[in-house]
Amino acid sequence: MSRFHPDEMAVQERMGVRERMESAGGRVVRDFMPDQHREFFAELPFFFVGALDGSGQPWATVLVGEPGFMSTPDDRTLDIAAGLLPGDPLSGQLHAGDYIGGLGLVPATRRRNRVNGVIEAIDDGGMRIDVLQSFGNCPKYIQARDLVAVDAAGAQAGAHVLRAPGLSQQDRELIAAADTFFIASANVDASAGEGRGVDVSHRGGQPGFVRIADDGTLTVPDFMGNFFFNTIGNLAGHPRAGLLFIDYERGDLLHIVVEAQIVWDGPEVEATPGAERLLRFRVREAVRNAGALPLRWGAPQLSPYLAALV
Repeated sequence: MSRFHPDEMAVQERMGVRERMESAGGRVVRDFMPDQHREFFAELPFFFVGALDGSGQPWATVLVGEPGFMSTPDDRTLDIAAGLLPGDPLSGQLHAGDYIGGLGLVPATRRRNRVNGVIEAIDDGGMRIDVLQSFGNCPKYIQARDLVAVDAAGAQAGAHVLRAPGLSQQDRELIAAADTFFIASANVDASAGEGRGVDVSHRGGQPGFVRIADDGTLTVPDFMGNFFFNTIGNLAGHPRAGLLFIDYERGDLLHIVVEAQIVWDGPEVEATPGAERLLRFRVREAVRNAGALPLRWGAPQLSPYLAALV
């Protein structure tokens, strides 16, 4: 069976890469973690995940722990010895049997690897994931950042949650200055076959690459990637998505529930440097988990790939 679901295949066909990606998918998208990925995950102090709440809404979020908080007793099992951060919108929403997507990323080296699967067991102390898909991603559009050591308890002092049906002025300022965000999407239909599941992916660009309309609608360029079209394929059939923006200086996590539209072509795409297409997000809810992240990062070094897009 194909590693891709029908909506991913349809996008690959539209872009003229279907045959090539089917061949690549069989080689690159594995149902086990290679040793280098297992070693990579064991060294991480944080891990991005995408999962669905009880209503089927995707959310993107992040788990945090001391290096070693993720381990792999075998090449098809990922153990995570950390729970969700206080105030996380997915708190109490995850259960055994749920699909989950994971992304390990080291901003300082621009290295990233993906792992998607099913939650085998979960409690307040962490979870065990049965791995269904494991694959690497190229370093394109990742901004290099160095992790700054902080006192975790002190960093989270005064953390609080703000929920709203739209974006606040503070949210708009964070998004307008952002050079990075993360997006969770899903296709959990039985017809998706081997491609069934939840995915979480990285998006990067020059600061300001996420445009905000007066009504709060967000528009983002979709640059050339690996041609798997995991996110685009999911959104083509299931437009609900979850975005995550991070305030790297203050430790705020901004989770946004959106309805996505793919703008395939037209004057707006042509006027956006480097864009293959655009993603338009209509905001349904915003959750700012202020001060929740016990990590801080230094100033970014923008990806060299972005210079060619100006």
